[in-house]
Amino acid sequence: MLNLSAFVAFHARQRPREEALLFRDQRVTWAGLQARTEALSGLLAARGVREGQVVAAFMKNSAAFVDLAIAVSRIGAVFLPINFRLAREEVAWILDNAEARLLFADEELRGVVEGLPGLLLLDEAAQSDSSRLVAEGTPIPAPAPRQEGDLFRLMYTSGTTDRPKGVMHSYGNFYWKCMEHAVALGLGRRERLLVVGPLYHVGAFDLPGLGVLWMGGTLCILREFDAREALRAIARERLTGAWLAPVMLSRMLEHGNPEGLDLASLEWCIGGGEKTPEGRIRDFASLFPAGRYIDAYGLTESCSGDTLMEAGREIEKIGSTGRPTPHVEIAICDDAGRPLPPGQEGEICLRGPKLFRGYWKEPAKTAASFHPGGWFRTGDVGYLDAEGFLFLTDRRKDMIISGGENIASSEVERVLYTLPQVAECAVVGVPDARWGERPVAVVVPRAGATLDLETLQAHCRGRLAGFKIPKGLVLREALPRNPSGKVLKRVLREELAAGDKP
Repeated sequence: MLNLSAFVAFHARQRPREEALLFRDQRVTWAGLQARTEALSGLLAARGVREGQVVAAFMKNSAAFVDLAIAVSRIGAVFLPINFRLAREEVAWILDNAEARLLFADEELRGVVEGLPGLLLLDEAAQSDSSRLVAEGTPIPAPAPRQEGDLFRLMYTSGTTDRPKGVMHSYGNFYWKCMEHAVALGLGRRERLLVVGPLYHVGAFDLPGLGVLWMGGTLCILREFDAREALRAIARERLTGAWLAPVMLSRMLEHGNPEGLDLASLEWCIGGGEKTPEGRIRDFASLFPAGRYIDAYGLTESCSGDTLMEAGREIEKIGSTGRPTPHVEIAICDDAGRPLPPGQEGEICLRGPKLFRGYWKEPAKTAASFHPGGWFRTGDVGYLDAEGFLFLTDRRKDMIISGGENIASSEVERVLYTLPQVAECAVVGVPDARWGERPVAVVVPRAGATLDLETLQAHCRGRLAGFKIPKGLVLREALPRNPSGKVLKRVLREELAAGDKP
């Protein structure tokens, strides 16, 4: 049986009193985790959720988030984590597109989701202990058997279209991901993982995320990121590993260690999402004397973590994201899907058992995303050196990465085009010391119209998540285009970087 509850039951039998989850003042044992997920699965069944139906989570990090993911699996339903930073219109569209049966949301997020169908709110007590949601006597169903190809999770990712796409992860994808990372990182029961990235994201949930739990380790979950609290948690709980978005690691390095905390327990930290400068790698070593920084490459479509930098090669291979995990294949291909030799740039293509099933309700887009032979077209550009180390040279087309979050420029442009003052527009990312990139709108106003940044941002609020709203505005008489009329966003990025500052 591939149900997630199976590994929980195994560890609860083997070591019932050992810790599985740490959150706030809760220290959840394996026996406790089993009891909580069984009870919560009973609530789902009582609310009419059946095998194959979708249950959504619009939640910040909590023990209840993990409880819910396992409970949803236990009854054979499909888990849908949603970015809690999204605006109401975005959340409503995802819920409708996914045909979600229930929506679990934190009480503090009520203002975004109130009135949406199937809503259940979690107060602060329920976030720490999901059993607070369950009425006494709720029946507990037996675990639903799952097969490798059954749908485990839907994750909506910003793509290059005007709406996000639902990435379908099967149980096979998830468990192969867990095995890949367990082998590559040497994971075992002694692992104690800092979970401070948002659990709706593959970085926190999957890299290695619940893979540590699967191996019998412990997750230390922080509600939100705070550099000082993250460092204190590492010292207090003797944490051994972490995944951190680049902006998180930068803040921790800026904070330093003024309290003189013992941080020697941390053995590794996985990052990625941008090229890691040599200075950051050296600064990491000065803060975490026993740790190493592991640059990585991966996507939502692959459950993350397709390449990992190997120990001792970080400086020698500076700029690389490492080599593929055991059962991931990488090819650099030309536009026709033909493999290119080492050192030659092309599209990064992936193949392996942790690659997704396809896009939800999007068979044409799914087919267009693969070359013959099962090679997934990432849209990213890079090359492999003679030893098989991957180097990224350009990100996915028109994708902005700000603070570890992907922003599809076309998604923002769709909203901007509803402004009556806008004749033409393009949204691009410009370098930002804190966030990596920030989104900037380049607008050609309609004749006689005026537009300022404050008006543009006010229009976007409620329609877009805050991190997607442009942080700068540049007015132009025309946009650069190629002979076929396509806007040349690379030219815009270069011009803005050269001096046309928003």
